[in-house]
Amino acid sequence: MARAIYPGSFDPATYGHLDIIRRAAALFDEVIVGVLNNSAKSPLFSVEERVNILENITKDVPNVAVTSFSGLSVNFARSCNAKVIIRGLRAITDFEYELQMAQTNRVLAQDVDTMFLTTSLEYAYLSSTTVKEAAYFGADISKFVPEYVVRKVEEKYRRNPAG
Repeated sequence: MARAIYPGSFDPATYGHLDIIRRAAALFDEVIVGVLNNSAKSPLFSVEERVNILENITKDVPNVAVTSFSGLSVNFARSCNAKVIIRGLRAITDFEYELQMAQTNRVLAQDVDTMFLTTSLEYAYLSSTTVKEAAYFGADISKFVPEYVVRKVEEKYRRNPAG
């Protein structure tokens, strides 16, 4: 079975993330979306909330599983018996960082490869940071994220309007 992981913070998950997930699911028997639990960051959503959101928006993709992890992506890949790490590229600015990470991961784990998928052009500008900023100021984010995510982001900002 060809298995890949798609690690990230997904805070929140966007149509760009969903695009990469769906395309990776077409290439692999199983894709495990790994939600990074990074204690150094202060995300809008808890790890559990991000896992729940991703489970909801990928429920129609049968070969996708969602779980959380801490630590290095290569260790997560190994723990999942995955040989491939999927990374999305939006622009050339992403490439430099992602290439460095892929090369570092290759040194750390020669049995794990990184596969880059370029985000579909319609989502190339999109980032979770942009979505959060737009939502914070009351903009309509429905062109950036699925309706379920819109509701979750709006609920979060209503409860915590200071961000």
